[in-house]
Amino acid sequence: MDRRELAAFLRSRRERIGPAEVGLPSGPRRRTPGLRREEVAQLAYISTEYYARLEQARAPRPSREVLGGLARALRLSDAERDHLHHLAGAPPGPPRGPVREVRQSLLDLLGRLPRAAAIVTSATFEILAWNDLAAALMEDFSALPPRERNLVRRAFLDPLPPGERLYGVSDLDTFARVSARRLRAAAARYPDTPEVSGLVAELLSGSEEFGRLWESHDVTAQPSQVKTFRHPLVGDITVNCDVLDVPDRDQQVVIYTAAPGSPSEEALRLLSVIGTQRMDPQQVDFPA
Repeated sequence: MDRRELAAFLRSRRERIGPAEVGLPSGPRRRTPGLRREEVAQLAYISTEYYARLEQARAPRPSREVLGGLARALRLSDAERDHLHHLAGAPPGPPRGPVREVRQSLLDLLGRLPRAAAIVTSATFEILAWNDLAAALMEDFSALPPRERNLVRRAFLDPLPPGERLYGVSDLDTFARVSARRLRAAAARYPDTPEVSGLVAELLSGSEEFGRLWESHDVTAQPSQVKTFRHPLVGDITVNCDVLDVPDRDQQVVIYTAAPGSPSEEALRLLSVIGTQRMDPQQVDFPA
Protein backbone atom coordinates (compact mmCIF):
# COMPACT_ATOMS: atom_id res chain seq x y z
CA MET A 1 0.00 0.00 0.00
CA ASP A 2 1.41 3.37 -1.06
CA ARG A 3 -0.24 5.63 1.50
CA ARG A 4 1.18 8.92 0.24
CA GLU A 5 0.28 8.31 -3.41
CA LEU A 6 -3.14 7.01 -2.42
CA ALA A 7 -3.79 10.15 -0.35
CA ALA A 8 -2.71 12.44 -3.18
CA PHE A 9 -4.79 10.53 -5.72
CA LEU A 10 -7.92 10.69 -3.56
CA ARG A 11 -7.49 14.43 -3.02
CA SER A 12 -7.00 15.09 -6.73
CA ARG A 13 -10.11 13.10 -7.67
CA ARG A 14 -12.20 14.73 -4.93
CA GLU A 15 -11.25 18.24 -5.98
CA ARG A 16 -12.27 17.76 -9.61
CA ILE A 17 -15.92 16.87 -8.85
CA GLY A 18 -18.43 19.66 -8.36
CA PRO A 19 -21.24 19.15 -5.83
CA ALA A 20 -23.89 19.52 -8.53
CA GLU A 21 -22.42 16.53 -10.39
CA VAL A 22 -23.43 14.24 -7.52
CA GLY A 23 -26.70 15.96 -6.66
CA LEU A 24 -25.42 18.10 -3.78
CA PRO A 25 -26.04 21.84 -3.34
CA SER A 26 -23.07 24.08 -4.08
CA GLY A 27 -23.72 26.55 -1.29
CA PRO A 28 -22.13 30.01 -0.95
CA ARG A 29 -19.39 29.18 1.58
CA ARG A 30 -17.20 26.71 -0.32
CA ARG A 31 -13.57 27.81 -0.14
CA THR A 32 -11.99 24.86 -1.93
CA PRO A 33 -12.79 23.26 -5.27
CA GLY A 34 -14.68 20.02 -5.52
CA LEU A 35 -16.35 18.01 -2.80
CA ARG A 36 -15.72 18.17 0.91
CA ARG A 37 -14.24 15.16 2.68
CA GLU A 38 -17.45 14.50 4.57
CA GLU A 39 -19.39 14.49 1.31
CA VAL A 40 -17.13 11.87 -0.24
CA ALA A 41 -17.39 9.78 2.91
CA GLN A 42 -21.17 10.03 2.81
CA LEU A 43 -21.30 8.99 -0.85
CA ALA A 44 -18.89 6.09 -0.22
CA TYR A 45 -20.75 4.92 2.92
CA ILE A 46 -17.71 5.23 5.18
CA SER A 47 -16.99 7.44 8.18
CA THR A 48 -15.67 10.94 7.66
CA GLU A 49 -12.86 10.22 10.14
CA TYR A 50 -11.66 7.20 8.19
CA TYR A 51 -11.76 9.05 4.87
CA ALA A 52 -9.83 11.97 6.38
CA ARG A 53 -7.15 9.55 7.58
CA LEU A 54 -6.92 8.10 4.06
CA GLU A 55 -6.20 11.58 2.68
CA GLN A 56 -3.68 12.15 5.47
CA ALA A 57 -1.84 8.90 4.63
CA ARG A 58 -2.54 7.57 8.13
CA ALA A 59 -5.26 4.96 7.53
CA PRO A 60 -4.89 1.18 7.39
CA ARG A 61 -5.39 -0.60 4.08
CA PRO A 62 -8.99 -0.14 2.85
CA SER A 63 -11.06 -3.20 2.03
CA ARG A 64 -12.26 -3.95 -1.50
CA GLU A 65 -15.74 -2.87 -0.41
CA VAL A 66 -14.39 0.52 0.69
CA LEU A 67 -12.43 0.88 -2.53
CA GLY A 68 -15.56 0.11 -4.52
CA GLY A 69 -17.47 2.76 -2.60
CA LEU A 70 -14.74 5.32 -3.18
CA ALA A 71 -14.62 4.52 -6.90
CA ARG A 72 -18.36 5.12 -7.19
CA ALA A 73 -18.33 8.26 -5.03
CA LEU A 74 -15.46 9.81 -6.99
CA ARG A 75 -16.84 8.68 -10.34
CA LEU A 76 -13.63 6.98 -11.33
CA SER A 77 -13.08 5.60 -14.80
CA ASP A 78 -12.11 1.95 -15.17
CA ALA A 79 -8.44 2.91 -15.46
CA GLU A 80 -8.66 5.13 -12.37
CA ARG A 81 -10.45 2.41 -10.43
CA ASP A 82 -7.66 -0.04 -11.24
CA HIS A 83 -5.05 2.56 -10.23
CA LEU A 84 -6.86 3.10 -6.92
CA HIS A 85 -6.74 -0.64 -6.20
CA HIS A 86 -3.03 -0.86 -7.02
CA LEU A 87 -2.20 2.11 -4.77
CA ALA A 88 -4.13 0.45 -1.94
CA GLY A 89 -2.19 -2.79 -2.38
CA ALA A 90 -5.30 -4.69 -3.52
CA PRO A 91 -4.93 -5.36 -7.27
CA PRO A 92 -8.30 -5.31 -9.06
CA GLY A 93 -10.03 -8.59 -9.74
CA PRO A 94 -11.37 -9.76 -13.09
CA PRO A 95 -13.69 -7.42 -15.02
CA ARG A 96 -17.07 -7.02 -13.37
CA GLY A 97 -18.97 -7.39 -16.62
CA PRO A 98 -19.53 -5.72 -19.97
CA VAL A 99 -19.54 -1.94 -19.68
CA ARG A 100 -22.87 -0.33 -20.59
CA GLU A 101 -21.99 3.33 -20.12
CA VAL A 102 -21.08 5.03 -23.41
CA ARG A 103 -18.56 7.87 -23.35
CA GLN A 104 -20.00 11.30 -24.11
CA SER A 105 -17.48 11.75 -26.91
CA LEU A 106 -18.94 8.70 -28.66
CA LEU A 107 -22.48 10.00 -28.22
CA ASP A 108 -21.32 13.27 -29.74
CA LEU A 109 -19.76 11.36 -32.64
CA LEU A 110 -23.07 9.63 -33.40
CA GLY A 111 -24.78 12.99 -33.55
CA ARG A 112 -22.20 14.28 -36.02
CA LEU A 113 -22.90 11.53 -38.55
CA PRO A 114 -26.21 12.68 -40.07
CA ARG A 115 -25.60 10.78 -43.35
CA ALA A 116 -24.53 7.55 -41.65
CA ALA A 117 -26.43 5.14 -39.45
CA ALA A 118 -24.36 4.37 -36.36
CA ILE A 119 -24.77 2.33 -33.20
CA VAL A 120 -22.63 1.41 -30.18
CA THR A 121 -22.74 -2.22 -29.04
CA SER A 122 -21.50 -3.95 -25.91
CA ALA A 123 -19.40 -7.12 -25.67
CA THR A 124 -22.68 -9.08 -25.65
CA PHE A 125 -24.10 -7.30 -28.74
CA GLU A 126 -26.49 -5.13 -26.77
CA ILE A 127 -27.24 -1.85 -28.55
CA LEU A 128 -26.26 0.84 -26.05
CA ALA A 129 -26.51 3.99 -28.16
CA TRP A 130 -27.62 4.98 -31.64
CA ASN A 131 -28.31 7.97 -33.83
CA ASP A 132 -31.59 8.82 -35.52
CA LEU A 133 -30.68 7.35 -38.90
CA ALA A 134 -29.84 4.01 -37.29
CA ALA A 135 -33.27 3.99 -35.65
CA ALA A 136 -34.86 4.80 -39.01
CA LEU A 137 -32.89 2.08 -40.80
CA MET A 138 -33.35 -0.63 -38.16
CA GLU A 139 -36.04 0.29 -35.61
CA ASP A 140 -36.88 2.69 -32.81
CA PHE A 141 -34.71 1.22 -30.07
CA SER A 142 -36.05 3.67 -27.50
CA ALA A 143 -39.42 1.90 -27.72
CA LEU A 144 -37.90 -1.49 -26.86
CA PRO A 145 -37.01 -2.97 -23.46
CA PRO A 146 -33.24 -3.56 -23.07
CA ARG A 147 -33.65 -7.31 -23.55
CA GLU A 148 -34.94 -6.81 -27.10
CA ARG A 149 -32.07 -4.53 -28.08
CA ASN A 150 -29.66 -7.48 -28.17
CA LEU A 151 -28.59 -8.30 -31.73
CA VAL A 152 -27.36 -11.83 -31.05
CA ARG A 153 -30.60 -12.74 -29.29
CA ARG A 154 -32.52 -11.37 -32.27
CA ALA A 155 -30.34 -13.30 -34.74
CA PHE A 156 -30.77 -16.70 -33.11
CA LEU A 157 -34.04 -16.61 -31.15
CA ASP A 158 -36.37 -14.41 -33.19
CA PRO A 159 -39.43 -16.47 -34.24
CA LEU A 160 -39.41 -14.85 -37.68
CA PRO A 161 -38.12 -16.88 -40.65
CA PRO A 162 -34.32 -16.56 -41.06
CA GLY A 163 -34.71 -14.32 -44.11
CA GLU A 164 -36.64 -11.77 -42.06
CA ARG A 165 -34.57 -11.80 -38.87
CA LEU A 166 -32.35 -8.92 -37.85
CA TYR A 167 -33.93 -6.39 -40.20
CA GLY A 168 -33.66 -8.73 -43.18
CA VAL A 169 -29.87 -8.37 -43.42
CA SER A 170 -28.26 -10.23 -46.29
CA ASP A 171 -25.37 -11.57 -44.19
CA LEU A 172 -27.30 -13.20 -41.34
CA ASP A 173 -25.23 -16.41 -41.58
CA THR A 174 -21.99 -14.46 -41.37
CA PHE A 175 -23.26 -12.37 -38.48
CA ALA A 176 -24.32 -15.55 -36.67
CA ARG A 177 -20.82 -17.01 -36.93
CA VAL A 178 -19.14 -13.75 -35.94
CA SER A 179 -21.43 -13.16 -32.97
CA ALA A 180 -21.08 -16.71 -31.61
CA ARG A 181 -17.30 -16.46 -31.76
CA ARG A 182 -17.17 -13.02 -30.18
CA LEU A 183 -19.58 -14.13 -27.47
CA ARG A 184 -17.33 -17.10 -26.63
CA ALA A 185 -14.40 -14.71 -26.26
CA ALA A 186 -16.53 -12.43 -24.06
CA ALA A 187 -17.50 -15.39 -21.87
CA ALA A 188 -13.79 -16.01 -21.24
CA ARG A 189 -13.24 -12.36 -20.28
CA TYR A 190 -16.25 -12.28 -17.94
CA PRO A 191 -16.35 -15.81 -16.48
CA ASP A 192 -18.39 -14.93 -13.40
CA THR A 193 -20.88 -12.51 -14.93
CA PRO A 194 -24.50 -13.74 -14.89
CA GLU A 195 -25.37 -11.40 -17.75
CA VAL A 196 -22.97 -13.23 -20.08
CA SER A 197 -23.45 -16.77 -18.80
CA GLY A 198 -27.22 -16.32 -18.78
CA LEU A 199 -27.27 -15.13 -22.37
CA VAL A 200 -25.12 -18.06 -23.49
CA ALA A 201 -27.36 -20.53 -21.65
CA GLU A 202 -30.45 -19.01 -23.21
CA LEU A 203 -28.99 -19.23 -26.71
CA LEU A 204 -27.80 -22.81 -26.20
CA SER A 205 -31.23 -23.93 -25.05
CA GLY A 206 -33.13 -22.05 -27.73
CA SER A 207 -31.04 -22.40 -30.88
CA GLU A 208 -29.50 -25.54 -32.37
CA GLU A 209 -27.57 -23.34 -34.80
CA PHE A 210 -25.98 -21.41 -31.96
CA GLY A 211 -25.13 -24.69 -30.24
CA ARG A 212 -23.27 -25.93 -33.31
CA LEU A 213 -21.35 -22.68 -33.65
CA TRP A 214 -20.59 -22.60 -29.92
CA GLU A 215 -19.17 -26.11 -29.95
CA SER A 216 -16.76 -25.16 -32.76
CA HIS A 217 -14.78 -23.12 -30.14
CA ASP A 218 -13.78 -20.56 -32.76
CA VAL A 219 -12.90 -17.15 -31.36
CA THR A 220 -11.88 -15.26 -34.52
CA ALA A 221 -14.04 -14.24 -37.44
CA GLN A 222 -14.13 -11.71 -40.26
CA PRO A 223 -17.38 -9.74 -40.34
CA SER A 224 -18.98 -8.65 -43.60
CA GLN A 225 -17.85 -5.30 -44.96
CA VAL A 226 -20.97 -4.85 -47.09
CA LYS A 227 -24.53 -5.82 -46.21
CA THR A 228 -28.06 -5.16 -47.40
CA PHE A 229 -30.97 -4.24 -45.14
CA ARG A 230 -34.50 -4.99 -46.28
CA HIS A 231 -36.48 -1.94 -45.19
CA PRO A 232 -40.30 -2.05 -45.21
CA LEU A 233 -40.67 1.52 -46.53
CA VAL A 234 -37.82 2.12 -48.96
CA GLY A 235 -36.81 -1.42 -49.94
CA ASP A 236 -33.29 -2.85 -50.02
CA ILE A 237 -30.47 -0.62 -48.79
CA THR A 238 -26.89 -1.76 -49.38
CA VAL A 239 -24.34 -0.24 -47.03
CA ASN A 240 -20.68 -0.46 -46.14
CA CYS A 241 -20.20 -1.67 -42.57
CA ASP A 242 -17.24 -0.30 -40.63
CA VAL A 243 -16.57 -1.38 -37.04
CA LEU A 244 -14.44 0.70 -34.67
CA ASP A 245 -13.25 -0.95 -31.45
CA VAL A 246 -13.38 0.91 -28.13
CA PRO A 247 -10.86 -1.23 -26.19
CA ASP A 248 -11.09 0.47 -22.80
CA ARG A 249 -14.83 -0.27 -22.64
CA ASP A 250 -14.97 -3.46 -24.68
CA GLN A 251 -17.49 -1.80 -27.00
CA GLN A 252 -17.80 -1.31 -30.74
CA VAL A 253 -19.03 1.57 -32.87
CA VAL A 254 -20.73 0.21 -35.99
CA ILE A 255 -21.16 2.68 -38.86
CA TYR A 256 -23.30 2.02 -41.94
CA THR A 257 -22.73 4.21 -45.00
CA ALA A 258 -23.98 3.96 -48.58
CA ALA A 259 -21.81 4.44 -51.68
CA PRO A 260 -21.94 8.08 -52.85
CA GLY A 261 -24.45 8.62 -55.62
CA SER A 262 -26.03 5.18 -55.22
CA PRO A 263 -29.75 4.42 -54.88
CA SER A 264 -28.99 3.27 -51.34
CA GLU A 265 -27.57 6.69 -50.48
CA GLU A 266 -30.78 8.25 -51.74
CA ALA A 267 -32.79 5.74 -49.67
CA LEU A 268 -30.84 6.69 -46.52
CA ARG A 269 -31.42 10.35 -47.28
CA LEU A 270 -35.13 9.65 -47.58
CA LEU A 271 -35.14 7.73 -44.31
CA SER A 272 -33.47 10.62 -42.56
CA VAL A 273 -36.55 12.67 -43.45
CA ILE A 274 -39.44 10.26 -43.02
CA GLY A 275 -38.13 7.98 -40.30
CA THR A 276 -36.55 10.38 -37.81
CA GLN A 277 -38.25 11.90 -34.81
CA ARG A 278 -35.22 13.50 -33.15
CA MET A 279 -31.72 14.28 -34.30
CA ASP A 280 -29.93 13.77 -30.96
CA PRO A 281 -28.11 10.46 -30.35
CA GLN A 282 -29.94 8.31 -27.86
CA GLN A 283 -28.52 6.31 -24.96
CA VAL A 284 -30.25 3.99 -22.56
CA ASP A 285 -29.93 4.69 -18.83
CA PHE A 286 -29.15 1.47 -16.96
CA PRO A 287 -29.36 0.92 -13.24
CA ALA A 288 -26.04 0.75 -11.45
